[in-house]
Amino acid sequence: MKNIRIAVVVSNARVGNTANNLEQMAAWIKKSAEKKASIVCFPEMAITGYHVQKKIIEVAETVPGPSTDYLTNLAKIYKITVLAGLAEKKLNGHISATHVVIAPEGIKGVYRKVHLGPSEKELFISGDAIPVFEDNGIKFGIQLCYDAHFPDLSTAMALKGADVIFIPHASPRTTPNEKIKSWMRHLPARAYDNGVFIIACNQCGKNGKGLNFPGVGVVLSPAGEIIQSYAGTDEHMIIADLKAADLKKVRSHKMRYFLPNRRPKIYKL
Repeated sequence: MKNIRIAVVVSNARVGNTANNLEQMAAWIKKSAEKKASIVCFPEMAITGYHVQKKIIEVAETVPGPSTDYLTNLAKIYKITVLAGLAEKKLNGHISATHVVIAPEGIKGVYRKVHLGPSEKELFISGDAIPVFEDNGIKFGIQLCYDAHFPDLSTAMALKGADVIFIPHASPRTTPNEKIKSWMRHLPARAYDNGVFIIACNQCGKNGKGLNFPGVGVVLSPAGEIIQSYAGTDEHMIIADLKAADLKKVRSHKMRYFLPNRRPKIYKL
């Protein structure tokens, strides 16, 4: 991978107010570009807001659609790649929790949440693909919230060549400090076991439909160590430089890069 500066945003998104959500995202995109970031990542479903009741269907959009067209124009203006999520309207009447990779030249790819939380299964349909994207000299995967609890998904992305995994969340309840403490039980393991950078962010504040989100963001090195973190109640942007040397240091170490020594033939259950 190449050295890259990324921005990760902890932001509020209200269900039923997509226009305002996009306006706020536009401000963060501008700030990210001013800080010389090449990629900016927003929380899960930051475009439409997140909800697990049928009201979310009313704000779901297609991809491509009006919101992704709007963000594509911003990506072109500011010469930055935007990772942003929404409730995606499908042809069969269902919706999926979707995150879109939007580069200045247009949509480069889409990730649809593979592991749905128990409260999501009645409304959402799960994705069945594990794409790895390439942009600005890095290869990266995307997971969404509940996905992060399944180690095989991160390993699959690492085996496909991912250097970085972005994990946008829409995880409500608890305090910011309690939430980041919870994340520290599993996110460092995803980084350390697979030798990848992990970047995670959550929505924050009230969504207008009864959910309240603790503001949390974290950037982890391939050694599973915190590069930067945030835990609070306000919107916030982390700017972090991901260094190729940090990745090389782990992956060139015989005892600290575990992926090449897997024995998948004997793991079959």
